[in-house]
Amino acid sequence: MDAQTVCGCPGRRIASRPRPGGRVGPTPSSLADSGLRPEPRNRVGFERPVWFLGGGSLRRNMALVGNGAELEADEDIFEDALETLSMPSRIDMATSSQHCSSFDTKQASGQHRTSTVKRSPSTKVDLRSCLEECTVALNLFLSNRFTDALELLRPWAKESMYHALGYSTIVVMQAVMTFEQQDIQNGISAMKDALQTCQKYRKKFTVVESFSSLLSRGSLDQLTEEEMHAEICYAECLLQKAALTFVQDENMINFIKGGLKIRTSYQIYKECLSILHVIQKNKGEHQFLSEFEGGVKLGIGAFNLMLSLLPARIIRLLEFIGFSGNRELGIQQLREGALGKTMRSPLCCLTILAFHTYISLILGTGEVNIVEAESLLEPYLQQFPNGSLMLFYHGRIELLKGNVEEAQEIFRKCISVQEEWKQFHHLCYWELMWIFVFQQNWMEAYYYSDLLCKESKWSKATYVFLKASILSMLPEDDVEATKEDVVTLFRQVDGLKQRIAGKSIPTEKFAVRKSRRYSPSLPAPVKLVLPALEMMYVWNGFPLVSKRKDLSENLLVTVEKAEAALQSEDDSDYSVDDECLVKLLKGCCLKNLQRPLQAELCFNHVIQSEKLLKYDHYLVPFTLFELAFLYKNQGEIDKAIKVLETARNNYKDYSLESRLHFRIQAALHLWRKSSSD
Repeated sequence: MDAQTVCGCPGRRIASRPRPGGRVGPTPSSLADSGLRPEPRNRVGFERPVWFLGGGSLRRNMALVGNGAELEADEDIFEDALETLSMPSRIDMATSSQHCSSFDTKQASGQHRTSTVKRSPSTKVDLRSCLEECTVALNLFLSNRFTDALELLRPWAKESMYHALGYSTIVVMQAVMTFEQQDIQNGISAMKDALQTCQKYRKKFTVVESFSSLLSRGSLDQLTEEEMHAEICYAECLLQKAALTFVQDENMINFIKGGLKIRTSYQIYKECLSILHVIQKNKGEHQFLSEFEGGVKLGIGAFNLMLSLLPARIIRLLEFIGFSGNRELGIQQLREGALGKTMRSPLCCLTILAFHTYISLILGTGEVNIVEAESLLEPYLQQFPNGSLMLFYHGRIELLKGNVEEAQEIFRKCISVQEEWKQFHHLCYWELMWIFVFQQNWMEAYYYSDLLCKESKWSKATYVFLKASILSMLPEDDVEATKEDVVTLFRQVDGLKQRIAGKSIPTEKFAVRKSRRYSPSLPAPVKLVLPALEMMYVWNGFPLVSKRKDLSENLLVTVEKAEAALQSEDDSDYSVDDECLVKLLKGCCLKNLQRPLQAELCFNHVIQSEKLLKYDHYLVPFTLFELAFLYKNQGEIDKAIKVLETARNNYKDYSLESRLHFRIQAALHLWRKSSSD
C-alpha cells in the first residue's frame, strides 16, 4: 500500500484524474450543495490503539481465506441443495444485493449528473469520505438514477473497497435482472475486480502466523478499522459472485465453486461477529463501528434467515459442513440493522421485506407479518417516494392486504417512474399478470404474460406456459382475436427450459410435464383443466385471494363449472387426475370462504384417489398440506402437525417436491413453536 492510500480510498485530485474512456472525472464542485464536506484525515487505525481480539479462530479462518486455501465440500450436498434453492422467478434477486443508505434523500436529489463529495485537490480521502461518497451513489440508485450512481463509483472502483463494492453490486444486479450472458460475464468480471480491491486492505498473514494459529487458539490478533471493513466488503463480494456463478452456465463445477464461496462468506461473517462482540465487551471507541456493525447484522441476519427456510434434510447436510440457521435470530439482526442509521440499513429493510412479502408466501405458509412490513417500509417510502424498489414493495403489501385495485395502480406507477432499467418493469408485469388472474380478467392477464414472454429472459418456459394457460381460460373466439395458437405455445415449452448446474428448474419441469398433453406424438391434444388456476395454486396465490370474499366466490364458480364439464365428458387416461385437481382447487376456494367441512370433503376425495392417479402425483402431498392447514385453523394443531409429517415423510419424487418441503418446514417451525408456547 503506498503512502497515498488511506482507508481503502486513494488520495486523489478529483478534477484532473481521467475516467475510463478518456473522460475527465467529476469536479470538486459537483456536490457542493450536498452538505457533505469531510475534513482531511490521517489514515484510520494508525492514530488510535488497535483492537486486541481473541484471534485464534479468527486468524485460522481468515488466513485460510486470504491465502486461497481450498475448502472441502461434498458435491452431492450442493447438487441436492440446488433443487431446493432454485427460484425460477428469481424475484428475490432483485433485492438481495444492493447497498443502500439512511442519509437524507436530499443528498441525492440534486440536478447534478456525476456527483461527488467536495474536497480540495490535496485532500486525502479517508474512510468517512468513502462511505459518504458511496452513500450519495446509493441514494442515486434508490432514486432510479442508476447510470449516475455507476458514473460516480466507477473511477475509484479498483482503488477503494467501498466504491468497488458499490459499483460491482449494481453491475451484478443488472446481470441478474437481464439474464443476458454478456451482462453476467460483465458482472463476474466486475466482482473479480472488487474482490481484488478488497483483498488489498485485508489483514495479511505470514506462513508462520497461519501455522501458529492452528496450534494456539488462545493467541491474540490485531485488526485495524480499515481491515475490519475490508472483511465485511470481501464477504459481501463473495456472496454476490456466488450468485452469478450459479447462473453462469450449466457446469456443475461452477455450482460447487459457488457453494464454496458461500461457505467462505459465511465463515467471514461469523468471524466478524466475534470481532464485534469483543469490541462491544471491551467498550472500545471506534469511529465507524456502527457501519461495521450494520454490515455484520446484514450478513448474519440474511444467512440465518435464509438457512432456516431450508427443508430439514438439507439443513442436516449443511450443518455437517458448518452452516446453521436460526430464523428468530436472523429476523432480529435484520430488524436491528434496518432500524439503524447506517449505509446498510435500507438493505436490511429490503431483505426483511423480501421475506415477508415474497418468501413467506411462495416458500412459506402464506402467513405474513404485514404490520412489520408496513412499518419498516414507511420511512423509506417518504425518503424515496418514486423509488422503483420502494414502490414495488408498497404494491406487494397492498396486494397482501387484499387491496387488489390499489396494488394495481402502484405497480403501474412503478413502471411509469423510470425507463432506464426495463427489468424493473418485468417485476411489475409479473405482479399485474397475477392480479388479473385473481380477477379472472383473462385478456389483461394475457397482455402482461405476453410482455414477459417478449421482454424477459428469466424463465421463458414458465412465461410461455403461463401465457398458453391463460389463453386456455378464454373462449375460442377471444383466443382467435389474439392470433395466438394455444397448442403451438404448449409445444414450445419443452424447448425453452433452462438448466443450472446441469439441473432443470423445478417450475419449468412442472410446465414441461403438463405440456406433454399437447405433444405432437399424441393422436390429439388432451386439454388441460383450469391450467391458469393450477399455476395460481403452484405460486400460492390462494392465500392472497382469501382476503377478498368476492374474488374467492368468483373463482369457486369457475371451478364448479369445470367440475360439471368433467362429469359430462368421456373418460380418458387423465380423467382421475383432472378430477382430483379440480377437487383440490375447489377445496382451496371453500377454505377461503370459511366452509371447512365442505373443503375437507374435497381434500379427502383427492387423498382417497391416490392409487388411481397416473400423472399428477404431486396432488396428494399438496392436498395433505392444505388439509393440515384446515385442521390448524380449527385449533387441532397436533393433528395438523401429524398430517404435515405424513406429507413430508411418505411421498417423494413428485413435481415441485422441494417447494412443498419448504412450506412444510415453515409450517412445522411456526406450529411447533405455538404449540410449545
